[in-house]
Amino acid sequence: MNIRLHKNATTTPARRRYIQSSPLSVAKLAAELGVSEDTIRRWRGRDSVEDRPHTAHRLQTTLTPAQEAVVIAVRKTLWLPLDDLLVVVREFIHEGMSRSALHRLLVRHGVSRQPVAACDKPAHKPFKTYEPGFVHVDVKYLPQMPDETTRRYLFVAIDRATRWVYIAIHPDKSAACARAFLRDLHEACPIKITKLLTENEPQAKFQRSYNGKEFTDRLFGARGREPSGAHEFDQLCQALGIEHRLTKPRTPQTNGMVERFNGRIAEVLATRRYDSAQDLETTLLRYVWLYNHHLPQKALGHRCPMDAMKQWYAEKPHLFTKIPRNRPGPDT
Repeated sequence: MNIRLHKNATTTPARRRYIQSSPLSVAKLAAELGVSEDTIRRWRGRDSVEDRPHTAHRLQTTLTPAQEAVVIAVRKTLWLPLDDLLVVVREFIHEGMSRSALHRLLVRHGVSRQPVAACDKPAHKPFKTYEPGFVHVDVKYLPQMPDETTRRYLFVAIDRATRWVYIAIHPDKSAACARAFLRDLHEACPIKITKLLTENEPQAKFQRSYNGKEFTDRLFGARGREPSGAHEFDQLCQALGIEHRLTKPRTPQTNGMVERFNGRIAEVLATRRYDSAQDLETTLLRYVWLYNHHLPQKALGHRCPMDAMKQWYAEKPHLFTKIPRNRPGPDT
């Protein structure tokens, strides 16, 4: 029979039975067996001769049971990565939560790994490595709020190298709004923007109408033509020295980086009910601030976009127009 003893055990099961059945005193037994009197008392007070588990009877957890239930519910609902979930827990539940403690919590509840359906996604060809300055731009519809008569549009820009994001909300997606967005982006972005990628996608198969007309008047494909030079957005790109590129028709994966961020925005929009347009805008700005300054990303070596931007600045400052700095959040 295999006997598993604790590595620091001073007695065997046979000796423990002898201790439990011997009429000798504690002192005499301890002297006879060469162990401490505490060991004799311990085994005389037990009915079994097996080692008991050394796991703590009460887990030293950071969160209360109610808080743990909230964390597990968030995990099962959104399936956020561990680092993203850690930021959420520290921001809204317990600021002292550690990454290791959160991982142990997920392991205890059996949700430390994503289900196959959640993580079994088709592989995509990775983006070619670029230096900071290659920016993806897209426009996303926003839901209409109770105090609005029309829906608004979210303009999104994300730098390919640092994943730094800039957003702005406009009443429509006209060329004038696209130009205003680029002007604000150019002022806010510490990086010297050299290339800019926008969408050029048919709205539906066999349609002649294209998305992305707010960015350019040139189209690819069968009706491809050169820019006229009269479009407001193209004119501003030329004035700022930015090379304006378009995606190929029916290849949305080319602009997949900004599309994935739009998916994050869709998740934020689905998490709660917004009472007003201002409430929605404040929430989106708050999320983008957290994304840029606190959410670590695997593609960036588990750093947030602002940390990645600072490292690029330390190595190649000529790629920047100003020093990247942390800014206070929207609620401060």
